Amino acid sequence: MHGLDFASLTVFSLVFLLVTVLGFLAARWKRGDLSALDEWGLGGRQFGTLVTWFLVGGDFYTAYTMIAVPALVYGTGAAGFFALPYTIIVYPFVFLTMPRLWSVSQKHGYITPADFVRGRYGNRTLATAVAVTGILAIMPYIALQLAGMATVLAQMGLTGAAVWQRDLPVTIAFLILAFYTYSSGLRAPAMIAIVKDILIYIVVLTLIIVLPIRLGGYAHIFQSATAFWTSHGTTALLILQPKDYSAYASLALGSALAAFMYPHTITTMLSSGSGRVIRKNAVLLPAYTFLLGLIALLGIVGAAAGLQVASPSYVVPELISRFFPASFAGLCFAAIAVAALVPAAIMSIAAANLFTRSIYKEFWNPVATGAQQSRVAKNTSALVKFGALVFFFLLPHTFIINLQLLGGLWILQTFPAIVFGLWKRHFHHHALLAGWAVGMVSGTMMVTSLHMRSSVFAVHLLGRTVALYAGIWGLLLNLLTVSCLSKVCDRWGAPRGKDETLREEYELEEKVPSFAHD
Repeated sequence: MHGLDFASLTVFSLVFLLVTVLGFLAARWKRGDLSALDEWGLGGRQFGTLVTWFLVGGDFYTAYTMIAVPALVYGTGAAGFFALPYTIIVYPFVFLTMPRLWSVSQKHGYITPADFVRGRYGNRTLATAVAVTGILAIMPYIALQLAGMATVLAQMGLTGAAVWQRDLPVTIAFLILAFYTYSSGLRAPAMIAIVKDILIYIVVLTLIIVLPIRLGGYAHIFQSATAFWTSHGTTALLILQPKDYSAYASLALGSALAAFMYPHTITTMLSSGSGRVIRKNAVLLPAYTFLLGLIALLGIVGAAAGLQVASPSYVVPELISRFFPASFAGLCFAAIAVAALVPAAIMSIAAANLFTRSIYKEFWNPVATGAQQSRVAKNTSALVKFGALVFFFLLPHTFIINLQLLGGLWILQTFPAIVFGLWKRHFHHHALLAGWAVGMVSGTMMVTSLHMRSSVFAVHLLGRTVALYAGIWGLLLNLLTVSCLSKVCDRWGAPRGKDETLREEYELEEKVPSFAHD
C-alpha cells in the first residue's frame, strides 16, 4: 500500500470507532422492545422534530451525494445542478402527503408503503409489486454508498492489487454496520445521523470557505473552470443551454416525485412521533438544500483547480487531499464514510421491513407473531447488506450507477398507488397494477435503448423533439393506463378489494394509543 496516509487514517479510525460505539449504545436509547418490528424497524414511531430532521438528512444526503453531485457538475457543468430544484420541489410534496401517510399508518400499524397499499386497495398482488419494486430500487443504492466509502478509503491509500487490500476495509466497515443495525434497529442510524450531519456541515462549510481563498475567489474560480472545460474539449458549461431546459426540469421533477417513494425515506417519515413533526421538518429541511448547493459548487472548484482525475468521483477527495492537512482530510473522509453508513443502515432496514411484511408474512407465514417478524427482518437486513457487498465487488461500478438510474425510474411507478391513494381510492387496483407494469417496461426500454448511458429520452411529437427524464415518460404512460383501465374495470363490474381505512384516519395529528401488534 504505497502512499498510505497514517495521519488521516488515524483520525478516520477514531471517528469510525466513535460511530460504532454509538451504534451499539443506541439499543438503550428511547428504550423499547426490539423484538417487536414496530420498535426495531421504525424506532417505536417516537422521534421528535430534531431527531427526525437529522435522520431524514442523514438518509437523504448520502456519501454518494457528497461524491456524485460534484462529480456530475465537474463533468457536465450547470446541468449537474438539477439536484437543487429537485430538493426545493420535494419538501412541499412531503408537507402535503407524508403526514397523511403517517396518520393512517399509525392507526393501522402499517410499517411500509406496501402495507398501506395492501390495506387501501385490498389487493396483495399490487402490494407485492410495490414491495418488490422498493427492494429492487434499494439494492444498487446501498451499493453506491459502498462506492462512496471505497473512494475515500482509496484516497487515504487503502487500496492495492490484492483482494484484502482493496476490499477488506469496506467489508469490515459493513460487517460492523450489520452488527449494530441488527442489535439496535433504526435507533442506530438515528443516533449516528446526528454526528454525521454535524460533521458534514463542518466539512462542507470549511471547504467552501477555504478553497475559494486558496484559488483566488469565486469570480476567478468560475473563469478558471470555464477555461478548463474549454481547453479539455468538454461540453460542460456554467450556464444551462435552452436545448437542455426540458431535460433539466423533468429530471428535477421526476427525482422529486420519486424521492419519497423510496422505502427508506418513507421509513424515516413513519418513525416520526406525529404528523406535526413531519410538517415541521418539511419547513426545516430546505437547510440541507443550501448545503447541497455548496456541495455542488465543489465540482466547479475542482475544474478551476485543474484536477486531472481517473474518475470524476475522485474530485472531492482529491481537493481535500491537495489543499488540507492530513488530519483534517481524515475528518473529511470520516464524514463521507459515516454519510455512507447512515443511509445504508436505513435502506437495509426498509428493505427488510418490505420483505418481512409483504412477502414472508403475506405468502409464507400469515400468522407470524411480532417477534417472528422482527427476527426475520433482522436476518433479512443482514442479508441485504451482504447482497450489496456482492453487488459492489462483482459488478462494474458503472453498471451499479446505471442500475441506480433504473431504480429511480422504477420507484416512480409506485407513485399513483401510494400518493393518489392518500386522498381517494378512485383508481381500480387492476388498473394500478397494469399501469405499474406499463411504466416499468416502457421506462426501462427507454433507458436500455440509450445503452444505459443516460436517463433522458427524446420523443418526436408534432414535429418537435421533446427530451424528458425517462421516469416521467414512464409515469405519464402509467397514469394514462390507470385512468383508462379504471373506467373499463368499473364499467365491466370488476370487484374492488376491501378498503380497511377510513377518511378521518388520514388526518390524525398526534400519536394515537399504541397499536396492538399481532
